[in-house]
Amino acid sequence: MTPGRRKLPGRPGPAGDDHELAAQLADAAGRLLLDLRRGPRTGRDLGDEGDRRSNASILEALRRARPGDAVLSEEEADDRRRLLAPRVWIVDPLDGTREFAESGRADWAVHVALWQEGRLVAAAVALPALGHLLRDDRPPPRGQHGGAPRLVVSRTRPPTVAATIAERLGARTVPMGSAGAKTAAVVRGEAEAYVHAGGLHEWDVAAPAAVAEAAGLFVARLDGSPLRFNQADPSVPDLVVCRPELAAAVLSAAA
Repeated sequence: MTPGRRKLPGRPGPAGDDHELAAQLADAAGRLLLDLRRGPRTGRDLGDEGDRRSNASILEALRRARPGDAVLSEEEADDRRRLLAPRVWIVDPLDGTREFAESGRADWAVHVALWQEGRLVAAAVALPALGHLLRDDRPPPRGQHGGAPRLVVSRTRPPTVAATIAERLGARTVPMGSAGAKTAAVVRGEAEAYVHAGGLHEWDVAAPAAVAEAAGLFVARLDGSPLRFNQADPSVPDLVVCRPELAAAVLSAAA
């Protein structure tokens, strides 16, 4: 089952609502990162410190609020006990470290998602530099776009297939940073599709995918198969997020 296709909302954990907790964690980490960005650190030092401090903030809060839950974080060694856990938080404390460390860039994000019993049940994506927080339990309305589709792609490693898809759709490609920022652009109506192939992991994808599906977007692998989470190998080979009316054309071009 893909992450947003569920009949019931995420069940609350032992000490409150999981949707609210995901949002609080992402928002608090985002504010911490903004404060850090205003400090004296720059470049790689700033990015490394952002990864470290955001991760520590989220994990400390999770240990207090959900001490029995497992965590899969980009910034932590993979504890394989998560594969037997009923609840796993999938976290990217700073998605788009490169962009975070570049002055003036806003295309970076914080991802917090909860996997439970085979599906994603709560998620939030914070876009701190833009002042936005996307939640799967409060999806924004999808607007209309009458011009040529906009296809967001990685600014540093756009997949070869993106050119084929853009040609098929008559789309304009828009380079952008983090996976969360690119997915958010589609959720917020600033683009119509996002495709990527290679180099992604569950922490890059989980929260953005859940937020996107909750907003009514099509989310899948490039072959049309569903995304799966809390896998032994946390890599995600490829991804498409798009308006549902474009899904058939995107998958056909990718094939």
